[in-house]
Amino acid sequence: MRLLVVEDDAALQATLLRTLARRGFSVTAVGDGAAALRRWTGSAPDAVVLDLSLPGMDGLQVLSQARAQGLRTPVLVLTARGTVGDRVLGLNAGADDYLAKPFDLDELEARLRALVRRSTPEPDVAPAGGMQIGRIRYGRDGGAIYRDGVPMDLTPRELALMHALLARPGQAVAKERLFEQVFPGETEVRYEAIEVVAYRLRRKLADTGLELVTLRGLGYLMRASP
Repeated sequence: MRLLVVEDDAALQATLLRTLARRGFSVTAVGDGAAALRRWTGSAPDAVVLDLSLPGMDGLQVLSQARAQGLRTPVLVLTARGTVGDRVLGLNAGADDYLAKPFDLDELEARLRALVRRSTPEPDVAPAGGMQIGRIRYGRDGGAIYRDGVPMDLTPRELALMHALLARPGQAVAKERLFEQVFPGETEVRYEAIEVVAYRLRRKLADTGLELVTLRGLGYLMRASP
């Protein structure tokens, strides 16, 4: 998950960078509103953590301008302001959630993951009990994977990995669980072999509208491409 953290407090910014990176996020941080807009426009993050009290252009101005430019990224407003009025202003400007300082890092992580989960497009239901994501159709009954209506050329292990991830689209699946499903009963196979299968499958999914995402320390997930 790619995060843009907009926070001018150097100590808090460093804490967020260190902690969120350890929890599997890819974090970019900036300390002022103008830089936030430039980075937001150029990097297309999965979510933005936005402080309201920023030098120069404040957080509300950043948020209003981003929404005016058509940037629909989920935004969690992070601020020391605790009044109902400030919360309403942030939500009216286009924020998706609100967390007042001081806050618990576990709650911040949970809220961010919930925001991104809600913003991930739900797969379209395909005929015969399957699903359609981008150019990929998955037939639940037969288990076949189609690209533009043609069966994909997948190895048995790549197919097993696809099945395991498409059973929970948009949700993280632990690497240990995937290993058991892709290499069942193969005790002599090295644990890192799942990474090789994921790498090959990711290449075959290029330009399909379906994306295999690596979550450091967590596992993998399958989702519609941003």
